[in-house]
Amino acid sequence: MSEDEARDAFRQIRWHATGGAPVCPRCNCAAVYEFKSRPIFKCKACNHQFSVTSGTIFANRKLPHRDYLLAIAIFCNEVKGKSALALSRDLDVQYKTAFVLAHKLREALGAEIDGLKVGSDGRTVEVDGCYLGGYSKPANHKENRVDRRKAENQTGKRQVLVIMREREGRILPFVFPSEGAAVSTIEARVDASATVHADEATHWDRLHASFLTKRINHNQYYSAEGACTNQAESFFSRVRRSEIGHHHHIAGAYLAAYSRELAWREDHRRMSNGEQYLAITCVALAHPVSRRWAGYWQR
Repeated sequence: MSEDEARDAFRQIRWHATGGAPVCPRCNCAAVYEFKSRPIFKCKACNHQFSVTSGTIFANRKLPHRDYLLAIAIFCNEVKGKSALALSRDLDVQYKTAFVLAHKLREALGAEIDGLKVGSDGRTVEVDGCYLGGYSKPANHKENRVDRRKAENQTGKRQVLVIMREREGRILPFVFPSEGAAVSTIEARVDASATVHADEATHWDRLHASFLTKRINHNQYYSAEGACTNQAESFFSRVRRSEIGHHHHIAGAYLAAYSRELAWREDHRRMSNGEQYLAITCVALAHPVSRRWAGYWQR
């Protein structure tokens, strides 16, 4: 694909509602000049000059258009995620460039679930948590090792990823310091008419006041009397394999971003690669300039 073909592909995807005709991102006016000397446009109404990537996560880009299309294709082709180091080698760019680009794509994917609620009358939502991060390397000599399960021997960096997974529906992942801190968010993001499945942890007792709740004791069985959280555990398996096989460390400040990306991959796993490619490109071009990742390495 040439650079002109890649730019035209961006144009067709971003302004698909107008058949590829540019629309001003500032005032939404369709009356636009197109410069012949440069690949930019000028709005007749507000005189704003813009390109095909202006106002998107690719704004102020430095790479060619076709490199971004290639990055999206590589990003969606992986089942359990793509590491920034591998992406930098595939694109022949610096690690910093690949790192920020991958996180911009994660931000666009994660924005899909903003304000989204799961569950409805007759639907089932599984709730569970997975603790990540805060690993402490044990001492070399056995006599110097401590019980790392005790609070005084922990780093304080361990976080819990709590998800609300609707069966045959979407996954809502959130990061909290403890599972008990997630109850208020669950009450806000799960429809009151849904049936909630959870394990026997005592902090889930509060869910009975808001939902029809079924509990499962994992010390006794994995599924019994119609209650289980196996689909939630299945998602946590994807997170673990992604951490072990690709990223090696997804905890800390970036845990929420990685979990939202993996939730999107889980929700759209039945789509073909081509459909995933178009979906990621569409949400990336519809997402505004990132307030976190634009100029990240320049602080």
